[in-house]
Amino acid sequence: MANSLKNNSTNLDSNLLQQLCEVQATSGHEASMKNFLLNYVKQHSKKWKVKPEIIHGEAFQDCILLKFGKPRTAIFAHMDTVGFTVRYFNQLLPVGSPDAEPGAKLVGHDSLGTIECELEFDKEDHALYKFGRSIDRGTPLSYKVDFRESKKFIQTAYLDDRLGIYNALMVAQTLKDGVIIFSCWEEHGGGSVPYLADYVYKQWNVRQALISDITWVSDGVEHGKGVAISLRDRNIPRRSFVDKIIAIAEKHKIDYQLEVEGSGSSDGGELQKTSFPFDWCFVGAPEEGAHTPNEKVHKHDIETMNELYQWLMKEL
Repeated sequence: MANSLKNNSTNLDSNLLQQLCEVQATSGHEASMKNFLLNYVKQHSKKWKVKPEIIHGEAFQDCILLKFGKPRTAIFAHMDTVGFTVRYFNQLLPVGSPDAEPGAKLVGHDSLGTIECELEFDKEDHALYKFGRSIDRGTPLSYKVDFRESKKFIQTAYLDDRLGIYNALMVAQTLKDGVIIFSCWEEHGGGSVPYLADYVYKQWNVRQALISDITWVSDGVEHGKGVAISLRDRNIPRRSFVDKIIAIAEKHKIDYQLEVEGSGSSDGGELQKTSFPFDWCFVGAPEEGAHTPNEKVHKHDIETMNELYQWLMKEL
């Protein structure tokens, strides 16, 4: 395994990453992120090596596909985040698995205007909001973003999976052949990946996928040691495909860490359950504080994630 540790950030576009984190798009409410991405791609793709075909519309709900050249491999990055849905009175229901302390700031908007409220919990640990008025039932609430950057780290809500989206957009700048897929509902049970897989398999015979998502710092995966290549989580990808990815990381001397977990899942798990013969692997930077307002990722791990994806899309 490559093991040289670099601490210098080179080409991180912090402004773009912050903008992505600030777009409110909990599961089921991805339209705002879809619109942001469509505007971004239309504005910036003129300068990319290949201008992609942009595929979206009612047949794809709020998902987006960017098709470059003759695709062999797909990148999947999910657009949604964890958060809460307003129920009745001042009750909140979780979207996905948010993990915030009492007093965390939540934001959103309803028919009466902009909302910034506080998260509370009752004696039975039910989530509630504290605000000066009732909020319309069904209103989605997400963490208020406090974007912090130091020499070595980025810390903010929603690096999962805005960093996966950011990585895909960086790869898009030089991508010649491939398809980038922005999916929905990943944090709350999924549902979009099967029909997206159906489309790319039948249209272009794409059977390889990289999951551009964020994993955990753990007792075996550390900050600053490079991108994590996952050998398994709750699901197990085909080892011969994962070995190709490891070989490419070794060939180009990219720092990486091998992850082995028994829980957690991603768009890769949904791919594996389809009727299509997809090979897939989760390749992403590890973070501390998953699903909290204070997710934290080392810049070197972001850089190695992006560097490895650049090579994988050329060589797989």
